[in-house]
Amino acid sequence: MRSGAPVIGLLFNPLSGRIRKRKDAIRRVLAGLPGATCSEVTNAPEIKASVDAFIQADIDLLVIVGGDGTVQGVLCHLFATQPLARWPVLTVVPGGTTNMTALDLGICGKPEFILQQLKGYLLKQIPPVFLQRHVLCIEQAGAAKVYGMFFGVGFIARAVIFSQSKIKQLRITGEIYSGIITFGYLVGLIFGRRDGAWAPVRMSIIERNTGVRHGTYAFLFASTLDRLLFGMRPYWGQEKEPLHITFVRQKPKRPLRSLLALLTGHAETLKEQDGYHSCNTGALELLIDDDYIVDGESYRASSQDGPLRITAAGPIIFLGAGR
Repeated sequence: MRSGAPVIGLLFNPLSGRIRKRKDAIRRVLAGLPGATCSEVTNAPEIKASVDAFIQADIDLLVIVGGDGTVQGVLCHLFATQPLARWPVLTVVPGGTTNMTALDLGICGKPEFILQQLKGYLLKQIPPVFLQRHVLCIEQAGAAKVYGMFFGVGFIARAVIFSQSKIKQLRITGEIYSGIITFGYLVGLIFGRRDGAWAPVRMSIIERNTGVRHGTYAFLFASTLDRLLFGMRPYWGQEKEPLHITFVRQKPKRPLRSLLALLTGHAETLKEQDGYHSCNTGALELLIDDDYIVDGESYRASSQDGPLRITAAGPIIFLGAGR
């Protein structure tokens, strides 16, 4: 960002999960941010138009007030239209049903309080904390590239898709929302469920330099974030690569104990011969006919269109939480 007072663009999604009940309080804080222009968006065309306007205005900082889905919409449009050299610094105020990107940047709390803190930092000209993160690029022949920070297939995708129609009706958001999904999966696992949201996924996994794995899996996820929900770090690869990959075979050994190890940060004890695999890589390909999710948004993959390829784009620069 340029020295002195930065030029700021604020992208505010009033329909995001944690914002609906706080819209008026958030709008009051936004109005008081120095050097800021605010744009309210509720859909993809509005996000694109607002981002284009901010780029034309040569802003230094783009503040995204929304959830992971809003962040993903911004990332997809910026990658599709702008070279990295023209990007502003990004930061995220967690306002969605899920907010993994913000949490990984150390930003947590009520949106209006975080915006007040940002206002204080700007007025006092406190030195910023910049963080670099790569971004997932998901592509398949015949479809537009999708960018995001978290990819999931198998149980993870089914649970998110199911919850969008059921749990969201209860207006539950944040880590409570994610906790209900996790708890529901554990209960289903204990009682041996293998259908519906617990149905496994058949796929071929092609990793760089390790060949092809064919099989049936409970889930697979990939992320460039250092930590996920609840502060979890459910991957244990040692390779110096930006993509963190973890997948679990259907019917692994000691499933309940092992999933607790994933949730509590002791995943390094899990063994591949027991059905658990994690690594860091630069690229991953999947041959799959199933649904997948990227930052809470659902998509469909077909092996007839060739492999679904996941690579790392960036890195891009975020403004993180102050020390």
